[in-house]
Amino acid sequence: MMGYLYRLFTRDEGATMVEYGLMVALIAVVALLAVTALGGSVRDIFQNVADTLTP
Repeated sequence: MMGYLYRLFTRDEGATMVEYGLMVALIAVVALLAVTALGGSVRDIFQNVADTLTP
């Protein structure tokens, strides 16, 4: 019985999965913030290129 309890409380596979989930969520938030912050500038650049190429 003690061996089972020891293995139950010393396993870290679940903690690793939670850590990966938190990292993915953090990366998604940073990517969303970057796209939001840079979206207008990038749109303006593409619009200027499109206006230059249009006869």
